[in-house]
Parts: sequence; C-alpha cells; structure tokens
Amino acid sequence: MKKTKVIIVGASHGGHQSILELLSRYGENVDITLFEAGDFVSFMSCGMELYLEDQVTDVTDVRNFRPENFPQSNVSIMNNHEVTAIHPAVKKVTVKRTVDNTTEEYSYDKLILSSGVTPNSLPVPGTDLENVYLMRGYDWATKIKDKLNDPAVKNIAVVGTGYIGIEAAEVSRKAGKNVTILDVIDRPLGTYLDAELTDILEAHLKENGINVMTSATITEFVGTDKVEGIKTSTDLVPADLVIQAAGVKANTEWLQGVVDLDERGWIKTNEYLQTNLPDVYAIGDATLAYSIPAQSHMPIALATVARREARYVVQHLFEEIPSRPFAGVVGSSALSVFDYHFAASGLNSTTAEKAGVTVSTSYYEDTLRPKYVPEKFGNTTVFTQLIFDPITHQVLGGAVLSKHDITAQGNVLALAIQHKLTLEDLSEADFFFQPGFDRQWSLLNLAAQHALGEEPFVE
Repeated sequence: MKKTKVIIVGASHGGHQSILELLSRYGENVDITLFEAGDFVSFMSCGMELYLEDQVTDVTDVRNFRPENFPQSNVSIMNNHEVTAIHPAVKKVTVKRTVDNTTEEYSYDKLILSSGVTPNSLPVPGTDLENVYLMRGYDWATKIKDKLNDPAVKNIAVVGTGYIGIEAAEVSRKAGKNVTILDVIDRPLGTYLDAELTDILEAHLKENGINVMTSATITEFVGTDKVEGIKTSTDLVPADLVIQAAGVKANTEWLQGVVDLDERGWIKTNEYLQTNLPDVYAIGDATLAYSIPAQSHMPIALATVARREARYVVQHLFEEIPSRPFAGVVGSSALSVFDYHFAASGLNSTTAEKAGVTVSTSYYEDTLRPKYVPEKFGNTTVFTQLIFDPITHQVLGGAVLSKHDITAQGNVLALAIQHKLTLEDLSEADFFFQPGFDRQWSLLNLAAQHALGEEPFVE
C-alpha cells in the first residue's frame, strides 16, 4: 500500500508535535519528512535563561527533541535543509541543502508549514558591529553565555522589555554586569500586562540594579569595530554587549505570492488551519491564531498554541471537510522577574484595543492567606487583574502576580476564558480552602467579587 507523503517545515514545537500525532494516529501508513534550516534540532529558546543561569544539564539538552528520538523507518529528520519554495500545481517543494547550497525537489501529499519566526534586528546604523547580539536560538545562546563569563564585558544593554528582554536583563544582572534595558514603549512588559502590574515590576527591576529606559528612541549602535554604546534621541548608553530582543517577524518571505499572507507577513488560514493552497496547512508562530476571547485572528507566538494547532491539523488531515473547526486558543504565559512571578492569560488592555474589543478591567490586591497568618510565614501580597466584557461580564483575560509562586492560577484563568465563564461564575467557583495555602474564598473568587463591586470579604 502506498504511503501518504507528509512534509513538515520547521523542527520547533509545531513540527515536533506533528510527528508525534502522525505516528500516534497513522503509524506506518505515512511517510514523514521534516526539514529544518538550522544545524541544531531543535533548540528551545524559552529555556535559554535557564541555560544562561546554569540551571540545565547541558546546552545540547535544551531542545524539544533529538533526531534519534524518532528511529522509525518512515520518519526522516533533515537539518541544514531549508525549504525555499512551494510548487502547488505539482505538489512539490524546493529544498536547499545549506552546507553546499545544492537544491532538490521533494513531492508531498500533505504539507504542514511550521516555519516560525525570526528575531528583529533594529533598522539603525551599527547592527553589524561586533558584540551586537540577538537572543534566540542555540548559536546566540552559546555566544551570550561566553560574554556573561567574560570580565571584559562590564556594561550590557538590552533592547526590548518583553519576556525575552526581561530574561536577558535579569540573567545579565545576576552575572554581575551593569545592565540597561531600553524600549520605545512607555513601560516594561507593557504589551503583556496592564499598568498596575507593570508599575510593580518596573520598580522591582530598578531595586535589583537594572537601569530602565522607556519611551527611548534608539538611533544608532555606536563603536568602531566593537559596539561601545547605544545612542538614543536623548542619551548615550555605554555597552560592551548589546542584546536585541525587540520582537519577532514571521519567517514567510519565501512564501510571498504563493501562500496568502497579511500585510505584516503572517500566514492566513481558514477555520480548519488550511492555507489557500490545497493540502497545505499552517501552524505555529508564523500564523494568525484564532483567539477565543478576541473572537478574531491575531499573532500568538507560544509553544502551547503551536502544539494544539498541530494536534488539530493531524486529527483532521485526511478529512475532505474537517468534522469541526479549530476551537481556537486563549494564549497564556508566565515569567519570573527576580523575586516576582506572574502568569497572564487571554487579553489585556493593550491586546484588546489592538483587536478592537471593548473591555473593562479590575485590579485587586490582597494577601494570599488569612490575615492571622504573618507575612514571615509566607502570607505574601498577591495582585490580580481581570479583563472582562462590560456588558456580559464574560472573562476575557487576567493576570496574577506575587513573590509567592501563584502562577498555577493562570491555568484557572485560562480555563475560565476558554469556557467563556463570567465574573459571576468565577466569583462562586468552588475551590478548596486550607489556611496553609489560601483563603476561605480563593484568590480568583475574591478578585471576581471585587470586580462585581461586592462588599470586601474580611476574615
């Protein structure tokens, strides 16, 4: 019996999950080929901070999988192979072997695009200077590690105050460097959290010796051969090393004119994650994911999104018309910022505005456990933000923050958002109580009751 040829482009989370799903559901009836342009399969950039802080076994272990994890005869994982073109009329792809620039065409029956994103490099003079780095991928991780251990590198400037930038700043400071973090927006983590929470974190960054420069317009990286500083419209920041963490762009230039893209290069898909080409699907960071709370498509570059999309695509790969559309995702993430930990799920004020969704917000501050438990025994302050529809009270987003690790509450918020619960639902949800852990009404109960304007609970 002839096997179905499935080609997967990209070896990150989406590509990995696609192989797992194909083998689980179709076994030896599929012939799977995965192409990865890079040399290393497949570095997990979200684990870079752990590597830089020596909290992993080895840099070569910070990966989704190794090629040898799939010894099956019907699986071929080919690194150093860059897919450069799709020929939909004949159902073939052109693949360049990067070690010698030779090309070859491969035929497919089904094609899954998980091409991912590439980090932005600022369009300013000086990006070609020595010691101007990016923070993504195996090669950059090892280079940054060397610089953190180099006593000649005293001043590090990080461009970007998103998750990756904050991680770069923290690990650099812990390595004993003088650290400045810069961003064009007006507050760190401003696209992920509302102002009440970012105010807390900005103050905490400064308490830990980070020089925070927001609303900063970078005009040039200065230096002769090596970078010596960053010039903004108002300041000159000394820097022996610059780490750029200023967002990402979809790795889709090679798809232009063939696959439908939006004006920013994100891949457009229908409700079945199909592209405009027959038998060609797209998943992961390079796509516009369907957001449940926004009820629209938007970029959500998360491993959790890519894996859920891969699972769905493979489940319905051989249905002429899939039995159900992709349900969508919420988009949830978490981060530590020195002593604080936070988790965020769904929309915030910034992403809601971008999506054209009208929301109300509620900020709630309290203690984690009953008031009779002193702070020295772990009764820390907790901060909660809820984002909701002002008319229906449907929960559309939220975040929790504390010096105690309460990030698991982010999963509760994600489930509430996914199942379209209201503030009223969340205010009465039945959570456990034990004073060694929480309050008689749990944190999210109290936050929802506060959002509804109810009388504060005092015990």
